[in-house]
This record gives sequence, structure tokens and C-alpha cells, in this order.
Amino acid sequence: MLHAASFPDPNRKPLLPARSSAPEGAGPQRPGEQGGRSGEQRDPFFDNAKYLAIVLVGMGHTWSAIKNDIRALEAAYNVVYLFHMPAFIIISGFFSRGFDLRPHRLKRLITGVLVPYAVFQFAYSLFRILAGRSDDRLVNLFSPWYLTWFLCALFLWRLTAPVWKLVRRPVPVALGVAMLASVTPGMGGALELQRVFQFLPCFVLGLCLKPEHFRLVRRRSARILSVPVLVLASLLGWWSVPYLDVMWVYRNSAAQDLGAPWWAGPVMVLALFGCAVVLTACFLAWVPGRRMWCTVLGAGTLYGYLLHGFVVKGVLYAGGFDAEWLRSPLGALVATLLAAGGMTLLCTPPVRRVFRCVMEPRMDWAFRQDTVRPARERERSAGRGSGCEAAVAR
Repeated sequence: MLHAASFPDPNRKPLLPARSSAPEGAGPQRPGEQGGRSGEQRDPFFDNAKYLAIVLVGMGHTWSAIKNDIRALEAAYNVVYLFHMPAFIIISGFFSRGFDLRPHRLKRLITGVLVPYAVFQFAYSLFRILAGRSDDRLVNLFSPWYLTWFLCALFLWRLTAPVWKLVRRPVPVALGVAMLASVTPGMGGALELQRVFQFLPCFVLGLCLKPEHFRLVRRRSARILSVPVLVLASLLGWWSVPYLDVMWVYRNSAAQDLGAPWWAGPVMVLALFGCAVVLTACFLAWVPGRRMWCTVLGAGTLYGYLLHGFVVKGVLYAGGFDAEWLRSPLGALVATLLAAGGMTLLCTPPVRRVFRCVMEPRMDWAFRQDTVRPARERERSAGRGSGCEAAVAR
């Protein structure tokens, strides 16, 4: 499921964060894209990690439509869903460490996260109504649909980042918040608060990580140890297919909403968080650290994330996933390759140039000049970063 390649010596020069994920930013860097205007280099490791994670997201959404009756595909789906969004969220948290409430950072959070959320929430709602012929004709900007939950969550997580810097034990506290959410039914509709709270520990963990933690998982010994862990996870994924309610891994419901006793919620929060951390470490251990053909695509993962949903839903609405040949192992392999290729295409610089107007709008006209001017001066001196990792992810 992961790409093997040659890896750098863990004792090489210190790991530098990718400029595309600068902690204060909220909009992807202009393609060009070797680094900021000041000549700083993006770290290929993080761009490669984001690209591989977003490809897994696209593959997972494709598998969800064809996985029934293919046990191996269901097992792969269960395993990938344990860590692909947590990995993206952890990286997002890591590059949010420098976020504070200064005006120029709030401006970039609004233009790079909140505005794309509003645009795509509206666009997806219209797509659902017109192409999907949904009976629900309501366009509700406060009820994220499909992929947009991640931008809503990222906006709220980033706003709380300064708070977590003040807390003495931020990860245990975030886990406590997630466990409380897991026993609070009926909370998931508005702003997808269940996902916001249940994925919160992953974001807070990212805030607490340092570059040396990523160097640890990139050691040769970590790669060797990850092999039996991934094998065990695959076997457990295969075994759990008849028993696991996949709704747990979506983290958008309380235990009572799933018909489980209340105490199952906190237990599953801890279990899913532990699995996410271990599998994310295994995933990162196999991420190439050198510059590759896919490295430049790491700067466009938010584009791939938000755009691929139209492709997946469009094929679903058109009945494309109903083809019988897709229910065979060969058909599933073809669909997987098409999903990976499509996601790769959506992350390319030409696509980013077309959709930049909604993904990273300037919007200087909307802000007071004493806010806009410092932001421009900072961009000129340090190069423009991408602060939205989407991630993005979900």
C-alpha cells in the first residue's frame, strides 16, 4: 500500500519543515515550488507524505463504493481508514505550531481555509441537488457535507492552537474531550462537531511533535519494525471484516448513535487513537525522504482532496460503480489505479493554476490595510507558505 524507495541517512542535516506548510499560513504556495522566494527549500519528506496520504484518501473513497463482497478490499479499506486522515491531521497540527491570533495569520486562515470551505460547501450542495437529484434541497453552510468537514475542522482546530500551547498535558486533555464527545449523541450535524472533537487528539499530537520525532520514525530500525506491525494490521483487518462496524473509524457518531453502550465510546476513542498513531508512524517510516517525481505534488494536496469528490460522486451518480466487472479482483485493481492516477492529476500545477482563485484568493479588498500590509511584507521577506495541509486531507 506504500511506495518503497531509498531513504536518507537519519543522521543527515536536521529536518526542516516544508515551506508549503508554514505554521502561520493558510493557503497553498504558488507552484514553482522548490521553496520560498528567499530561497528556502521545501523538505521533500513532508511533500511526499502529503501526496501519499492524499492518494490513499482517493483510493479509500473509491473502495467504499466497490468493496462489498471483496474481503481483501474491505480489509484494506478498514486498515487504511485507521490512519490516512489521522496522518494528514497530525502533519497539519505539526505545521500549525506557530499559529497565533495575529491579524496576518488570521487573514490567511480565513482566505486559505474558511473561504474555500464556504465555496466548496456551496458547490458540493448544488452538485448533490442537481447531479445527485437529492430530495434534500437545502444548502446549509453550517452542516459540512462529504469532504468539506475537514476544512471546517481545520479552521476550528487552528483557532484553538494557542490554547493547547498553554495546557500542561495537551494530548491527554484532548483525548478527554474526544471521549466526552463519544458519549454525547446527536452532536454530529452542526459543523461536524463529532469529527472535530474525536479527531482533535491527532491535531494536538501534531502540535506537540518536534522535527526530531519525525527523524526517529525515519530510521532504518523503524522501517524494519514497521513490517511486522503492518502485516499484523493487515491480518487483523482481514479478521475484523465480519465484526467491525466501519462507522467507528469515521468518528462522526457517538456510541449511543451506533447502538453501543456508552462506555464503548471512550474505549474506542483510545483504541482508534492508539492504532492511528502506530500506523501513522509505520506509514511515515516508508515515506521517501528524497526529492522524487511526486514531490512537487505535495503542494497541491488540498486541491486534490477537494476536487476528487466531484469525480467520485459523479461516477456514483452516473451508476459507474454498479458495473459487475468492478466486483472482481482485477476490476478492483483497475479502479484503485484509476483513483491513484486521478488524484495525482488533480494535484498537478496546471490544475492548481485553474482553481487558485477559490483555493487561495488574495482578498486584500476585504481586510483593513493595516492587516494586509504586514502580511504582504512578510510574504515578500519569507516567501509564501501553504498553511492548509489538507491535509487535507479527510
